[in-house]
Amino acid sequence: MFGINGWEIVLLALIAVFVLGPERLPEYAQKLAQMIKKARVMAEGAKGQLKDQLGPDYEDINWRQYDPRQYDPRRIVREALVEPLEDAASTLKSGGTNDDIGEVSAFGGERPWIQQDPVAWDPMRPTPYDVDAT
Repeated sequence: MFGINGWEIVLLALIAVFVLGPERLPEYAQKLAQMIKKARVMAEGAKGQLKDQLGPDYEDINWRQYDPRQYDPRRIVREALVEPLEDAASTLKSGGTNDDIGEVSAFGGERPWIQQDPVAWDPMRPTPYDVDAT
C-alpha cells in the first residue's frame, strides 16, 4: 500500500495525534472514515457499471491476468531481450531479409556484398540500414 509499512503508519498516526491534538482528532477520524466509505461505494458503482456494460461477457473475463502481482519483471526483461536476438538471428540466417517486414535495401535491388556467411565482417560491405532505428 503506497510503499508504507506498519511502523510508518504508526509513526504517521502519532504525528497526526500531536499535530491535530485531542480536540480535533475525533472530527478528522470521522472524516477519514467517511472518505473510505465513499471510496468503497464509488468502487462498487464502477464495478456494477462495468458489469452492466459488458453484459454476459463479464463472467468470461479472467481478472487474474490483469493482476500486476503475478508478473515477474525478470522474466519480462529476459523475454524482451531474447525476442530481438532471435529475430536478428533469423534475419542473418536468411541472408539479410525478413519475410515479416520485407526487404530493405539502401542501394536498390542488387546486393553483391552479401556473402555466404553473413556473420563474417567485411569492410567493403555497407552498414545495414534499419528503418525502425531512425
